[in-house]
Amino acid sequence: MLNQIKTILLLGILTGIMLVVGQLIGGAQGLTIALVIVVAMNFFSYFFSDKMVLLMYRAKLLKKSEAPEIFQIVDEVRKEAGIPMPKLYVVPTNTPNAFATGRNPKHAAVAVTAGIVSLLNKEELKGVLAHELSHIKNRDILIQTVAATIAGVISYLAMMFKWAAIFGGGDRDRSGSQVFGLLALAIITPLLAMILQLAISRAREYMADESGARLVKNPKALASALAKLNEGVKAKPMRFGSQATSSLFIVNPFSANGIFNLLSTHPPVEERIKRLNQLKI
Repeated sequence: MLNQIKTILLLGILTGIMLVVGQLIGGAQGLTIALVIVVAMNFFSYFFSDKMVLLMYRAKLLKKSEAPEIFQIVDEVRKEAGIPMPKLYVVPTNTPNAFATGRNPKHAAVAVTAGIVSLLNKEELKGVLAHELSHIKNRDILIQTVAATIAGVISYLAMMFKWAAIFGGGDRDRSGSQVFGLLALAIITPLLAMILQLAISRAREYMADESGARLVKNPKALASALAKLNEGVKAKPMRFGSQATSSLFIVNPFSANGIFNLLSTHPPVEERIKRLNQLKI
């Protein structure tokens, strides 16, 4: 419940920033154009991103005869979650990971890598699949799309701020402080939008961890899986795909380190494990 409230608040703040920036830049026409462009892009992404992501990661549709144990686990957990059976895919890589995609429970897919199947035991794999099915049940892709749309509009408006500051928008009497203020807004607003977007993504990961663990009534299995996946990705990071899609995976497949961890869409694995081990079922 706390993570749901946090997500709503963060989306509200993002929306507020967008409205303030739109007002500051002046002129409803520019705001309208920005809204139309970014919403159209995200509309396309919302309906076709699942196909694009599956193609990007060379995912192959799994048949029940090829992986009966995975089908059995997913079928058990999805019944417990009260959602339809998603399509199942396998990604041909030794990087241990998994992700869910699709715009809603009726149009969803879960993909596992070849590496995760060989690394985890049955209970750990069940915990991971429950996490991914929780993303589907919680409609996290819809929430992430809304956040991306708002953040995209803010970034577009920030670019307009930048050009207004450089060229003066036809106002030759604009003071140096006004120009500095516009440039500051051009830098700060997209950065703030990105931070809030990351916060939303992290909140949804915590929520999927908890709801997934509750579905299988075994938080320690998911905690153990996260520890193995974290080490597995460090040893065998993903060699193809895009960092822009890293938020889909249960752990960052590109093994970000150092300062890049601060900009990761995922919470620290150590904190996720700690929360799961403290979870009372």
